[in-house]
Amino acid sequence: MAMKAVLGVLLLAVVGKLVDVQVLDRDTYVAVGEGQRLRSVELDASRGRILDREGHDLALSVSRPSVFADPSQIEDPAGTAQALAPVLDMNPLDLADKLGSDTQFVHLSRRVEDDLAAAVVELELDGIHLFEEPARFTPSESLARSIIGKVADDQTGSTGIELLYDAVLTGTAGELRYERARDGGTIAAAGQTRVAPVAGDDVVLTLDRSLQYEAERVLSEQVADMDAKGGMVIVSKPETGEILALANITRNTDEEIITAGANRAVIDVFEPGSVNKVITIAAALEEGLVEPDSTRVVPWRYQVSDHQFSDDHSHPTEPMSVTDILAQSSNVGTIMLGEELGKERIDEYLRKFGFGERTALDFTNESPGILLPTDKWSGTSIGSIPIGQGIAVTAMQMLSAYNVIANDGVYVEPRLLEATVAADGTRTEVGASEGRRVVSAETAGQVRDMLVEAVNEGTGKRAQVAGYSVGGKTGTARKPQDTGTYQDAAGNYHYVAAFTGMVPAEDPELSVIVVIDEPTATIYGGSAAAPVFADLSRFALSRFRIPPAGVTTESSLPTADTPATQD
Repeated sequence: MAMKAVLGVLLLAVVGKLVDVQVLDRDTYVAVGEGQRLRSVELDASRGRILDREGHDLALSVSRPSVFADPSQIEDPAGTAQALAPVLDMNPLDLADKLGSDTQFVHLSRRVEDDLAAAVVELELDGIHLFEEPARFTPSESLARSIIGKVADDQTGSTGIELLYDAVLTGTAGELRYERARDGGTIAAAGQTRVAPVAGDDVVLTLDRSLQYEAERVLSEQVADMDAKGGMVIVSKPETGEILALANITRNTDEEIITAGANRAVIDVFEPGSVNKVITIAAALEEGLVEPDSTRVVPWRYQVSDHQFSDDHSHPTEPMSVTDILAQSSNVGTIMLGEELGKERIDEYLRKFGFGERTALDFTNESPGILLPTDKWSGTSIGSIPIGQGIAVTAMQMLSAYNVIANDGVYVEPRLLEATVAADGTRTEVGASEGRRVVSAETAGQVRDMLVEAVNEGTGKRAQVAGYSVGGKTGTARKPQDTGTYQDAAGNYHYVAAFTGMVPAEDPELSVIVVIDEPTATIYGGSAAAPVFADLSRFALSRFRIPPAGVTTESSLPTADTPATQD
């Protein structure tokens, strides 16, 4: 009887334990079991594509095999390493350390070529596995690389658009699960369970791939011809702020001309020189101080505080209209108008035109430029700043300022993003900014007419495009040096040559800025930068089928080899 009681108690204990394991605490024990036999690997989601305005791939993710190890399945780490190291081109000792680690997952070689992956499979090594993961690929190689940017090893954006829109481009990770036996080997019959990752959204840029290629090609040739240090080009649509092309060209340590990795058009600043005179003239017109045909008696030399400014070439003291002052790029005439405006109004208009603050592009390391508050001006600032010295801007800021003139006096923020496209195909457009008025439409129109004169009769003749009215302005400015002056240690000056313009001038549909850094064949914007404007404008006008103002026939469209008018 006692024995029966004991057996009954034992039976109840067993039943109780079974109830606990299978009913009351079932999930806990299932989890323990699964943890002993199931292994999982996170699968990176493919990043969304980066596309140009016509849907051409600029960057995309492709699946590549990666090699990983489960050290818990490897009985002989040293032997496995000896067999695997030559295939992976790894040090056997370092590899053995990884294979003997106290973990169940370790990356060995990521995103390898197919032939290497096949060689790993042929070895049939326990604990060595493959899985697919995305790798970033740029079909056009270095094209627009300063804009597109790069991704890190973990496939997160590290520079450029890849970083700026990382949250949009990044998808949702998936999971690869496989089952192993008690001896550590994979249970083949169990197979693998794969939760597919969800790709990120596509990003559609305002860039045009063909125009981007042409911009980089033409600029590279000009940097070579001018024996220059580098250069920048931006092509935009003034009305919407869309950036159609943005090229950054530099020389590497071997003096080879290459596409820059950094987006220098928004990072690097330079003293704009005479291209800045447009703002001084526009301010004088807007404030009612002058009309386009108003005259000032302009000497060749002019004293401001303790410095004597001069025009580029000597001339007698003579009356000059405001139009002539801009078209002939008179430093003295512009300074005289700047003095009439006064430093407070000059500063006000520089800031209205977008200087002194970052653009809405919000690129990593984008510069706000250098614009001193008026209480920091020196005695000569009222002479230097109206002609574009003593301030510093980015190429993007300067083009945006000219877009105010092209866009009837309204500032529209520049933009590179046209739309995003979700995995299900839903497209979300990104429109132009609302814009803000800087000067009246009348003032903008008057300045455009003056810029046409600057191209037709002034310093910008080599920017002309046959059949089209072009408005624009040249600029040549000295570069500040590490010596604290404009001369380097050897006493030499270094220059930046620029041209900024618009076409067709009556109703601009394209605007272009060209900046050549330290040209030596010639230092002048009219000969170093303006020809690039002409070449790119002809290409873009044909590419986007933009006829001359008032003309609608296709026969009037320019071709890429239409010659520009020369001096």
